[in-house]
Amino acid sequence: MSKRTHEQQLAARKAKRQAERQAEQARQRRNLAVTVTAVVAVVAVLVGVFVIFGPKGSDTPAASDTPSAPADAGPDGKPKSIPTALAAPLKRPAPLPAEVDCSYKKGAEPASKKVDPPADGKVKSSGTSKVSLNTSIGDLQVTLDSALAPCTVKSFLNLVGQKYFDNTSCHRLTVGEGLQVLQCGDPSGSGSGGPGYSFADEVYPTLKYGRGILAMANSGPNTNGSQFFVVYGDASGLGPQYTAFGTLDEPSLKLIDKVAQAGVKPQNGPTDGAPITPVKINTATAAA
Repeated sequence: MSKRTHEQQLAARKAKRQAERQAEQARQRRNLAVTVTAVVAVVAVLVGVFVIFGPKGSDTPAASDTPSAPADAGPDGKPKSIPTALAAPLKRPAPLPAEVDCSYKKGAEPASKKVDPPADGKVKSSGTSKVSLNTSIGDLQVTLDSALAPCTVKSFLNLVGQKYFDNTSCHRLTVGEGLQVLQCGDPSGSGSGGPGYSFADEVYPTLKYGRGILAMANSGPNTNGSQFFVVYGDASGLGPQYTAFGTLDEPSLKLIDKVAQAGVKPQNGPTDGAPITPVKINTATAAA
């Protein structure tokens, strides 16, 4: 074999690996939307997967930070690695007004668990709130930030106050490079449930996600409900269309790391499915 032929073969194999990585990354992003019945029907035909959170009707979210690393997992559906550095504190490039108007609209689908929506009206866009999630893997400590997303924080506290999250399971775990999240907030456990109401996004173009960030799942613009996800590792494959509204502390993330290291039950490929170690939210409690 000539040197030139050998180099051509190496280049061809490299191009094939890059194409496979790009296809897997696109599939992962395509799988990031809260399922609504119509979307499930269409997507199931096209790609044969259920959709959890991401932009409805879009194969690839607009993002300048699409990962170049392969979006694959290690053996047995486990992450090859989990970044340990916490994400930098999130801050809006321009502060919100002191108060913002929040509106909560009736959703197209009935609530998975009976709950009243928050009252419409003005909400302060400052301050933090503490929530403790007592789970089957230990207590997860959450800090909600109203300077980032006041309407989202109001909704989350409303759901906590009505015990909406109590006795629910975190139905989805992803372990691939570029997308390492644990998703919760659906009492039905199907990935398609919600509170029966929706509200607008509170995002901004420079929003980045990393270890410790808490954000809302959605099925497209302004379709937030009750499903949320915790970024425990790499989220370089996500664009800025998911409302970030809080953080988890390091001890909480270490508990989730153990879940991730146990792996997934593959449902949407080897990196995406229900966690092998169940994560059940027994109670969600807001600090007085």
